[in-house]
Amino acid sequence: MNVAVIGTGSMGRGIAHVSALGGHSVVVRDIEQELVDQGLEQIETNLEGGVEREKISTAEKEDALDRITGTTSLEEAVEDADLVIEAVPEQLELKKELFEDVDELAPDDAVVATNTSSLSVTEIASTLEDSSRCLGLHFFNPAHIMPLVEIVVAEQTSDETKSFADEYVESIEKTPITVQDFPGFASSRLGAMFSLEAIRMAQEGVASIEDIDETMRLGYNLPMGPIELVDHTGVDVNLEVMEYLREELGERFKPPQLLKRKYRAGKLGKKTGEGFYVWEDGEIVGVSGEE
Repeated sequence: MNVAVIGTGSMGRGIAHVSALGGHSVVVRDIEQELVDQGLEQIETNLEGGVEREKISTAEKEDALDRITGTTSLEEAVEDADLVIEAVPEQLELKKELFEDVDELAPDDAVVATNTSSLSVTEIASTLEDSSRCLGLHFFNPAHIMPLVEIVVAEQTSDETKSFADEYVESIEKTPITVQDFPGFASSRLGAMFSLEAIRMAQEGVASIEDIDETMRLGYNLPMGPIELVDHTGVDVNLEVMEYLREELGERFKPPQLLKRKYRAGKLGKKTGEGFYVWEDGEIVGVSGEE
């Protein structure tokens, strides 16, 4: 299968990574060559990490890298695609504009998927002339490690498209769950409530950020605490999701002021080196605001 991944941020890189390991030919595309090069370099680094952890062999790493190419041309990325997956920022109009362009350039029978974590897949799909070939493929961050993929069925999604998505997700050795196109789907809606309450507790001084996260790691066996996860995925991304869920589902999703302050200060988490935590080389080295 030929897979086009649009966007070389953390999600796009992970989706390309697992698609190539699954035996698919992958083209990654971003708007600047520097971003493409950085994405390809990080994919190689992540694959090498898999070798070091003995999750994959050196030969599997090399084979996967041979299957991945990069480009700044959207036409080049999608012209032979069987599956197009967008992983651009969580902005509805941006995704719709991208889908309009993909509709003109990709084969008429290509399945077109959005990796949105909360936005309306039905509305995004409506930009395609044949919206029955669209659905959501919501990967989890980091996509090359997390085993779950939400298959989000839009109002227009055909049974054939849904079956295609099931086969693709199984081919990359992920576990698919099917959800209908409601705001936040299953994962983002539940995850937002964890993050909202954890940040509110920190804001109110119930416990330290570190202890709140430790409670969820050790008490609920989560791989990382909800505040650390906000830093990992991005303060800006989480704020956008919460604002959208508030608009669609009500005031229980109102973003805490502490989250808004981080955003206004440009402290967006791991990608900027500081959010709720301080980050160096992808690792937590302290808590923001502490000496």
